[in-house]
Amino acid sequence: MRILLTNDDGVHARGLEVLERLARTLSDDITIVAPLEEQSGKGRSLSLTEPVRLRRFGERRFAVTGTPTDAVMMALAEIMKDGPPDLILSGVNRGANLGEDVSYSGTVSAAMEGALAGIRSIALSQRYAALAPGERVSFEAAEQWGERVLRPLIAAEWAPRTLMNVNFPPLPASKVAGIKPVGQGLRDYGRLKLDKRTDPRGFDYYWFGLGRVPHSPVADTDLEAIEQGWITVTPLHLDLTHRESLVMLNQTFG
Repeated sequence: MRILLTNDDGVHARGLEVLERLARTLSDDITIVAPLEEQSGKGRSLSLTEPVRLRRFGERRFAVTGTPTDAVMMALAEIMKDGPPDLILSGVNRGANLGEDVSYSGTVSAAMEGALAGIRSIALSQRYAALAPGERVSFEAAEQWGERVLRPLIAAEWAPRTLMNVNFPPLPASKVAGIKPVGQGLRDYGRLKLDKRTDPRGFDYYWFGLGRVPHSPVADTDLEAIEQGWITVTPLHLDLTHRESLVMLNQTFG
């Protein structure tokens, strides 16, 4: 099985090292194509107004000066054009990608690009407990449970043009409740926090931050299940059409 690894935290990220170790339990045919620098929150951004450069860091290990979407496109169109991957793994992201995060996440977007190309793609993210852990993020849950998540997923039957979004809770491996398939949740939009500051020249600037969200005791979505210690597995698809609204629109414009 030929596997492509990518991420949005950059080619030198610790989470990518974790992902490579997991991937090598599945295959020895591994190619890495990831952004040169961190690209978190870039979504499905594509570089169109500036060139993308390719750098080589070793045997089948490359970086692009662009986004996660750029990385997957470069892998499929150039690096692996004579032998496309059977599987794309994106991650392991430093931080969760839950709820509406999937529309911002470069990690998930890389998997979306793979799904668009008809390749099985899985995004993997490790939630962390502290609000600002720096380099102290523990990937223990992802390391110890990753293979137990990946092998059944790879063996399963998937619908066309779908991808899987996996999130690991911020717990020691022994404390993880298990693996739970759940739907995508949605947070209250009001959780956005702005950290306003002033630079030495007197001009204001801002850091965007996101607060935690209350959760209910019923683990019906990824947001709730991960709070209860579950590894969440959420199937996503590329068709964003809200089909129930087509009835209303046909009545409106019919």
